[in-house]
Amino acid sequence: MKTLPTEIVTPKAQYSFVSLGCPKNTVDSERMLGLLQLDGYQLVPNPKDADFVVVNTCGFIEDARAESYNAIDEMIALKRAGAIRGIIVSGCLAERQKEQLLHERPDIDALVGVFGTEEVTRVADRLLGNLQEQRLIFKPAPIRALSDAHRLRITPPHFAYLKISEGCDRLCTFCDIPRMRGKHASKTIEHILEEAEKLAADGVKEINLVSQDTTYYGMDIYGEPKLAELLDRLNQIEGIQWIRLLYFYPMYIDQALIDVIRDSHRIVPYIDMPLQHINDAVLKRMARKVTRQQTESLICKLRDEIPALTLRTTMLVGFPGETDSQFNELLDFVETTRFERLGVFSYSHEEATPSAALDGAIDEHVKEQRRTQLMLAQQDIVTSRNESLIGSRIAVMVDLPVPDEDHVWVARSHADAPDIDCLVFLTSTEQNLVPGDIVTAEIVASQGYDLIGVPV
Repeated sequence: MKTLPTEIVTPKAQYSFVSLGCPKNTVDSERMLGLLQLDGYQLVPNPKDADFVVVNTCGFIEDARAESYNAIDEMIALKRAGAIRGIIVSGCLAERQKEQLLHERPDIDALVGVFGTEEVTRVADRLLGNLQEQRLIFKPAPIRALSDAHRLRITPPHFAYLKISEGCDRLCTFCDIPRMRGKHASKTIEHILEEAEKLAADGVKEINLVSQDTTYYGMDIYGEPKLAELLDRLNQIEGIQWIRLLYFYPMYIDQALIDVIRDSHRIVPYIDMPLQHINDAVLKRMARKVTRQQTESLICKLRDEIPALTLRTTMLVGFPGETDSQFNELLDFVETTRFERLGVFSYSHEEATPSAALDGAIDEHVKEQRRTQLMLAQQDIVTSRNESLIGSRIAVMVDLPVPDEDHVWVARSHADAPDIDCLVFLTSTEQNLVPGDIVTAEIVASQGYDLIGVPV
């Protein structure tokens, strides 16, 4: 949970903000924060000091929903104690549950869906004016992606997320995102470049491109994928030093896209490409529309053509009908392919998704066993890789000093996305490092998933 501070002059009222979920939701939070700031509201870090609280929720899987419910319930407790006047709940959980959420938690003053966030200041005005007749703000998904300009960023000053499209046209059977966030809608290249240039002018050194389906970018407005052209244009923006690619679907990755990633001096060799599984029968039940052979050919091509590539993926275990043999095939694939970064989720039963009707439900303890087994295999891979890096020199970006430690900083290599991957801890009594600095570090040790280095 994040509570976020800032200051503005002559505030209309004070509010606090809780932002949950993925980087795409972070961008939505930043947009709402920017709108509230422009309208004269003052953000305070402690909800107890606020007139009202906005909770921007995640509704993707059960664990995320539980975190969102807990945050809402904490604010309800404050309201009942008289510490705050009102609660606005926004985001994916609000979009997914709608009136049911308000019925279950009537202390919520207003629900704002994913595409109602542009109305957040009007909702706040009505809340403070004790106008209760319109408590639901839900709008249909737009044909074109909404602007994220005038954001109040909550990431550190030197890195930012840049959303290039909204929604998804994929119909993966385990996923409810198309229902919550609508069909795929791209921003224009010009719009994205304008946002990127503003971020660069604000001192951002690293841009992390996010969407629900990054490789599909541009299909809806240009009639063909345009990610390669977008990246070529972004690569020309002065001030940006790292461009990171997240949420690649394993389709529409052509030679032009590979070439621009390989030849760019700003795009880091890092691709986040969630694969979910490798067994063909499971992939078919998931409606992933890729096969094992296609996946393996793509991985070989990417690694052959992009030097020092970091491949991050996500796997889903315990999908309905997944047999021991199919899981073992996945385990063998992970051990053989040796992804540089890998996350594992247990299948979450989602009532509104097609997979909810599939037979062959897997017991929870079996799901957890499979998840643990896969993560232990990945731990061995990362440990081996980290040990091989001892004595080498790599470029790292400084994120922040370690609290209560002298001469120790947290940094990341090109292989590490913010808040997702591993860290590099830097120690130096001779240099005063600044967040956003890119320095060369000699790796002297490893500690679990993380590295320890010395600036040189």
